[in-house]
Amino acid sequence: MTQTMSKHAARPAFQASQQLGDHLQQLLVDLTDLQLQGKQLHWNVVGKNFRDTHLVLDEVVDAARGFADDIAERMRAIYVTPDARVKTVAAKSTLPELPSDEIDTADTVDAIVAALYAVAATARGIHDDVDAEDPTSADILHTVLERIEQLAWMIDSENRIANSSIPRSMHE
Repeated sequence: MTQTMSKHAARPAFQASQQLGDHLQQLLVDLTDLQLQGKQLHWNVVGKNFRDTHLVLDEVVDAARGFADDIAERMRAIYVTPDARVKTVAAKSTLPELPSDEIDTADTVDAIVAALYAVAATARGIHDDVDAEDPTSADILHTVLERIEQLAWMIDSENRIANSSIPRSMHE
């Protein structure tokens, strides 16, 4: 039996520019690294308030994994091929490097907050360009920023000292 193949002739209403694709790719890389860093810290955290820190890291991992999937699927919807291979993530992540050994809970808090803010910085840094070209993709960035910055604030509060540590109240 001979099979005939028709030529695919879809005409998408929108296709991403190289810049939009590159921006979303960077956010995908950082979110993928955030997942990996969250698990690395989750496995190696020790010390006071271990259980709460251990559990909140899973929240970070779950959020990062979900957002990475959202970004990758948006990329495919606008005809960009996502690349979250290990070698790509290792080469292009903007997140600070983690230690490979056990890490105290206070240092874990600082490390994951730094990683969360690095992802937020990427999302904020690409936002205006993304919004100018594709407001739908920018809406995803808004969701990412809302949750990532919320997690950073909540986790960072573990190490803060009321009314004396940075960030200081805007009412001073």
